Amino acid sequence: MSTTTAPVAPLTIQDAEALVSAAHRAAEAAGVTVSVTVLDAGGHLLAFRRDDRAVLISGETSTRKAYTALQLNAPTADLVDAVQPGGPFHTLPTALDRPLLFIAGGVPVRRDGRLIGAIGVGGGAPEQDHAFATAAVANLA
Repeated sequence: MSTTTAPVAPLTIQDAEALVSAAHRAAEAAGVTVSVTVLDAGGHLLAFRRDDRAVLISGETSTRKAYTALQLNAPTADLVDAVQPGGPFHTLPTALDRPLLFIAGGVPVRRDGRLIGAIGVGGGAPEQDHAFATAAVANLA
């Protein structure tokens, strides 16, 4: 008996732009300047935007948060404790040469339950970045 899985539409550039816009609107409503990164399922950049007054490092942190959420298929907010001493991923940030970042603000993007990409937001407090990213994903049709 063979099982087949119905194909799931990939994350499109239109989806990515919608995610960026939604995250920026949420941040703007909170009076926070941010950078937003959207990656496809392969980890490739689909969209990026940094507010004029966002701290420069927010561009890097938003990208690393998106990459981490994608690679581990989990919100980075849920992974913060896992990298603390004694946590199951304690050595992961230094064991790999990939740009992982275990700070809240990265969220996987799923369609029909399947991972199709990730969004990362940087520039606000970690809890704010997570809220902006989550709001953007919730608005994706």
